[in-house]
Amino acid sequence: MKSYIFYMFLSLVVITSCDDNDEEPNQVNISVPGMSNVISETSFVVTEAAILKALEAIGPINIVAQVDHRANALSVNKELDSTKVIIFGNPNLGTPLMQKNQLAGLDLPQKLFLFRDESNNIRVAFNNIDYLQKRYDLEGVESLNTIAGALENFATLNSIGDLEINNAESIDKEEGILTKDSNQNFEETYNSLITAIQNNDNLRLVAEVNHQANAESINLELNPTRLVIFGNPNLGTPLIQNAQTIGIDLPQKILVWQDGEGKVKISYNTPIFLQERHGIKGNEDLLITISNALDALTNAAAGVKM
Repeated sequence: MKSYIFYMFLSLVVITSCDDNDEEPNQVNISVPGMSNVISETSFVVTEAAILKALEAIGPINIVAQVDHRANALSVNKELDSTKVIIFGNPNLGTPLMQKNQLAGLDLPQKLFLFRDESNNIRVAFNNIDYLQKRYDLEGVESLNTIAGALENFATLNSIGDLEINNAESIDKEEGILTKDSNQNFEETYNSLITAIQNNDNLRLVAEVNHQANAESINLELNPTRLVIFGNPNLGTPLIQNAQTIGIDLPQKILVWQDGEGKVKISYNTPIFLQERHGIKGNEDLLITISNALDALTNAAAGVKM
């Protein structure tokens, strides 16, 4: 996919201001390692609609899920300002990243994160390619430049001001990723994970992504690699209330993958990594609860007898 195609969307998007206030937005820096963001000049609803229209206009792109954190919070009687994640992917661009490092499947598909900040600005954010490069050692993968252009163009459709780019110098290779070996084969491991999630009334299964099947659909090879996205608003909402930007890393994700030697592994982001990345203060008991839940789910998937 050529990056120039994204500029065509500018002629398709109607820029509609949310009010008649022409004052400059209150610029507050949001410093999350590896996350870029920009302020939109339109309302939350109009900004979201423009992005969805642009994503849907390109055939290779598939919108995997839309996660409305505010609606999820309301469903468990908690309050949260407008906060939403749009999860989408293009196997032509994502597969080469996983061919170099399968763990990159934990941060794929891509995400655009929309939220109203404390100054009432509507922001659009995404994990930039510096984050992907540093975390998964992807230097030299050609599709990264196209990914960078695509993400920036989608995020800035209705933007005002400059894109704020936070580098990922503080993030080491595979930092914050906990990986376990499974005692079961790939299908047994994956099915055990899905069953464990579905049997827990507190959890909601959001999406399943078969990275290998997506690669095969465009005639590329990839070892078995599947991502499970799931959440618990009772646990996730307080974290977003504490540090709104953590919404880009929620719901939780678990990657089940088989390496080149046939070994089956299970990987996920540790809550401590997310806590440090987004500067969460407090919520210690909650983070321990989430850690224990992830440990139990992945042990069940791995066939570990308790």
